[in-house]
Amino acid sequence: MDARARQLLDKLLRDGDRADAGVRSRRAALTRSNLAAYRSEKSLQAKELFEVTMQAARAEGAIHLVWDNPQEGNGFIERVELVNPRALAEFLGCTPLADLLADASGRFAPHVERFPVLNDVLQRWAQLRTVRKLSPDSAQEWLDAVKVIDSARDEVPADAISVPIREASYRIFKDSKRVEKLVGPVDVLLCGSVEAAPRDQAEVWKEIGLFREEQPALLAGNVVVKRERVTACLDAPYGGLPTRTVLGLASVPRQVMTIENLTTFHSEARRRCAEDVLLIFTAGTPSPSWRAMYGRILQDVPKGTPILHWGDVDEGGFRIASTLAQCARDSGHALQPWKMHPDDVPADVRCEATPYVLERIRHFAAAAGWAELGEAVLEAGFTLEQEGLA
Repeated sequence: MDARARQLLDKLLRDGDRADAGVRSRRAALTRSNLAAYRSEKSLQAKELFEVTMQAARAEGAIHLVWDNPQEGNGFIERVELVNPRALAEFLGCTPLADLLADASGRFAPHVERFPVLNDVLQRWAQLRTVRKLSPDSAQEWLDAVKVIDSARDEVPADAISVPIREASYRIFKDSKRVEKLVGPVDVLLCGSVEAAPRDQAEVWKEIGLFREEQPALLAGNVVVKRERVTACLDAPYGGLPTRTVLGLASVPRQVMTIENLTTFHSEARRRCAEDVLLIFTAGTPSPSWRAMYGRILQDVPKGTPILHWGDVDEGGFRIASTLAQCARDSGHALQPWKMHPDDVPADVRCEATPYVLERIRHFAAAAGWAELGEAVLEAGFTLEQEGLA
């Protein structure tokens, strides 16, 4: 098959897919401009090789050829029209888009109830759009991503200790690096949205209890912490402890505040480390082991103690807040927002947000029990990261 003809027929097939998807209004065809290199060919042999490929595709019923000379072969092809996309795909050795979508839909079906975003992935593909650079022939990537999430959730031990990512990858796929290649689809499945901004890899893996290098939990305040080997007051301005060794509290803080952003945590730790408060850095999305530690801490906090969260005023911040709010509810507390209302944000640091992002914020705010705050952010129409308030 002539390489130049193959390249143009590939383009013709893609244009046909675009027309079927409603992305292209004109009928798929190769015009004189597309055929310019062939039509200016000086080598008779190269010209004939190109035409042989086109004629072979026509013989399969895939295309229609229009010549500029009534006697075929004496002139040049001036137009190639797509007749049968399926026949052209088979001629090129490709799987038709419709077949790829049907196959992916069937393979996704058992998982759609738990991961509805897979329907959005299929819809994107039907519109000839990729999701995290993955096209319709990547269905297996998404199924493997489902397997990773299910495995991580099913095999979290009772003490919620995180697992090294390559160890988990080998256990699931007998390939120590496979999981790390699936960060895109895993992130989409966890966020539940094809439009969510990609997160840092460590954030994604941490959410399901996987890590490259385990990080300690950072805590600050004049608070006595019960640990596996010692019960002692936290160092100033803060202390870093393995999450699984934190068993609870041996003193009563007058306030517990989780903080999403590291810069903000350091600033607050220096300012408030002598106060009878407990500040905890979430390190972005909290891991299962972190959430287990948080639950143990809250069990030792009297009911009615303010349990606060200071997060980014964006989709990710409210998503994290909804996770923490569930942890607080499980321990008999109600999580409240801190400095996350639009009125707390100076006008000069506000970032205009899209309607999609604002709707996602409202969704996660409602899940956190902060429906009124979600409506306020939606009405305000902007987002902010914590550094903007520093």
